[in-house]
Amino acid sequence: MTHVEPMAKSARTERDAKSRAMSSDSSLDAFFARLDPDVRSQWAWDNYKPTIEALSRGFGLRRLIEIGGGRDPLFTPYEAAALDIELTINDISQEELDAGPVEFSKACFDISGNLAETKVKRGAYDLAFSRMVFEHVKDGRRAWRNLNEILAPGGVAIAFVPTLYALPYLANIVIPEAVSQKIVKMLYPHRTDDEDPKFPAHYDWTYGSEKKLKPMLESVGFREAIVVPFYYHDYFEKIPVVREIDNLANRVAAARDWRFLTSYAYIAARK
Repeated sequence: MTHVEPMAKSARTERDAKSRAMSSDSSLDAFFARLDPDVRSQWAWDNYKPTIEALSRGFGLRRLIEIGGGRDPLFTPYEAAALDIELTINDISQEELDAGPVEFSKACFDISGNLAETKVKRGAYDLAFSRMVFEHVKDGRRAWRNLNEILAPGGVAIAFVPTLYALPYLANIVIPEAVSQKIVKMLYPHRTDDEDPKFPAHYDWTYGSEKKLKPMLESVGFREAIVVPFYYHDYFEKIPVVREIDNLANRVAAARDWRFLTSYAYIAARK
């Protein structure tokens, strides 16, 4: 693997000073306004990594932790070195962490569990991020409270999640897990237990509505929060009639900013 030299101390100091100056008169609202995200969910998938990079640079956040990163973290060791970030990978499974890149620090704990029973340090991270993880935690409020605890002052947490009340996720809640497992494997043969398993989902506090989420996030200690909504999904791609009806519903919902029909969202909060 090609070695990337860490950023020179003087250059890093200058960059961090510029980042702190920027973050002092900026906000998450302003940050996402500059990103100008598209309402279609494909933008969210294509731009999540660049969004994390931009958050790190824009707010001077160097100590990162990926919640639920397991064996497949968002960044490679080469990318992390090039960005001059210290990245820790979290997962509830030590086996998954052991299968991940050896270059990263590992932290095995449940983000929705009791932090007092873990070795994770409070205030140890500047940016905590996750993708398709928070829909699987049973206690979303506690998970966000725990994120607040492990962040340093000024730190940012961001979760990329599927959201209620999109039809596929409502169906996932109603249909027994054993049945939904079979449906997913039938529609998506690549979703094997080894490569891309389906885990039970609870969708606790995974909404596209800022009105719903902001009071909860503020109650657990965050001083600002934003929900970036995205519409459309590909779950009905192989079911023509249902697909067309659902696409029409998404088109109308996106045009009218109906947050109860979002398909995905970036939920971001700052300590």
